[in-house]
Amino acid sequence: MSTERVFFAFIIVLALTLNVGFVAGDIVEIRHHNVYELFAALVVSLIATVMKFGDRSALGSSMLATSLVADLQLVAAATAWGLYSQGGNLLTAHESATVVSLAIGATVANVVSVVLLIVETASLRR
Repeated sequence: MSTERVFFAFIIVLALTLNVGFVAGDIVEIRHHNVYELFAALVVSLIATVMKFGDRSALGSSMLATSLVADLQLVAAATAWGLYSQGGNLLTAHESATVVSLAIGATVANVVSVVLLIVETASLRR
């Protein structure tokens, strides 16, 4: 068992679980979604992206692409939340739905990344 591979898989799965934790709840009720969880999901997603840069395989390229999509979606969600909340008020239902919808897009990308990780792991020969 490679410690590096374990840590790599841990970060990828952590990115997915943090993202799912953020999007769980009523999409239009911003109180169901924690800004710090969104921040944690973004940071871990960026770490996962950096870890995927060294892989030159076709599967590695696909994993990097999914990570970049998740990063883009999470950055957009965090930016939208920051812009919407500048007045100090809670987000409206429409604004909340926009932020959470962007994070859901990142969740889909993270699911694809985890599936690719499983495919890669299953195809490794001992």
